[in-house]
Amino acid sequence: MLNDLDQWVAGQWEFFPLSKSFQSRTGETLAKKRTNLKEGYLVRYADDFKILCKDGKTAQKWYHAVRLYLKDHLGLDISPEKSQIVNLRKRESEFLGFTIRADKKGKKRVARTGIKTSKKRKIKEEAKKLIRRIRTSPSAMNALLFNSFVLGIHQYFKRATKVNLEFSRLAYDLGAFIYNHLRPVGKYGHPANPPPTYKKMYPNRFKTFQIAGVYLFPLSDVKTLNAFGFTPKMTPFTEEGRNMIHKKLRSDIQSEIGLLMKSTLPNRSIEYMDNRISRYSMKMGKCEITGAELPAADVHCHHYVPLSLGGNDQFDNLRILHKGIHKLIHATNKKMIDGLTKGFRLTGDMINKVNRFRRKCELETI
Repeated sequence: MLNDLDQWVAGQWEFFPLSKSFQSRTGETLAKKRTNLKEGYLVRYADDFKILCKDGKTAQKWYHAVRLYLKDHLGLDISPEKSQIVNLRKRESEFLGFTIRADKKGKKRVARTGIKTSKKRKIKEEAKKLIRRIRTSPSAMNALLFNSFVLGIHQYFKRATKVNLEFSRLAYDLGAFIYNHLRPVGKYGHPANPPPTYKKMYPNRFKTFQIAGVYLFPLSDVKTLNAFGFTPKMTPFTEEGRNMIHKKLRSDIQSEIGLLMKSTLPNRSIEYMDNRISRYSMKMGKCEITGAELPAADVHCHHYVPLSLGGNDQFDNLRILHKGIHKLIHATNKKMIDGLTKGFRLTGDMINKVNRFRRKCELETI
């Protein structure tokens, strides 16, 4: 429903049709500035949105125009408590856990974004809860749960321009608590030989604890990732928008890695758990037979040389597969084999790869 609002706001300024054509967006924008149009840019997530304007007068126009549009066209009322006009030059505004302020830099204003106070308080509470859990039971699984939490908040907040300062302060505030709780159950220092995933995501080698063979991800080791805007035309509600989404679509590997870290695999070694994640990361989350992108729920990690035949949990002996392909490699029932082969529409090259895996398992080819 709110896609209508997106298109309406964009049509009031960004895509407002002009009688004269211009060779560049800059010329078009300058021409619009000489009119009485309301200059504004919408940022929305679900039903939470902001419209950024150049001054208070324009903001007042937008406030009343949007209120009337939502009421008349969509039958929605805005919340007087939450809906307000904020001068970002003078004070911060909050949006989706972030704080936003327009600070002066030279002759311009730039966005300074951080983490809202209540969110930082929740991060501290959750971190302490996970640390207490590790202290009570210093297992690899609890260490991986902590890492999944840290990776998740890093991935979400690293779009903030002050993310390094914010997390450095959080790490400082939690430093004594973490050290005192984990010193009896872990080893503290610079990672000596961390797994590939750790090296890739946290290359600065900050001091951290090693719990049951797992290095904890450091809270303070994060830097800003530039966030790029996108056009309102990129929407799933039109054919043009769907085509644009498809062209830009790529799997968010690190968020899927966070989900893999949370998964419970009993009777698996720490080496297997680390190398499984490293292999998934190296293969960019794709099945090593079909090439399809795999969400965490569909990931199986196969021993190329089975453990029962002398294989091990080392990185080079693991393969990332779709769970259905993994079932096909070990299947002995002809009906199941035929069903899986047809279901995945395997090509000749893919079947050759499957047969190579099956021969390593000492099974007949298909």
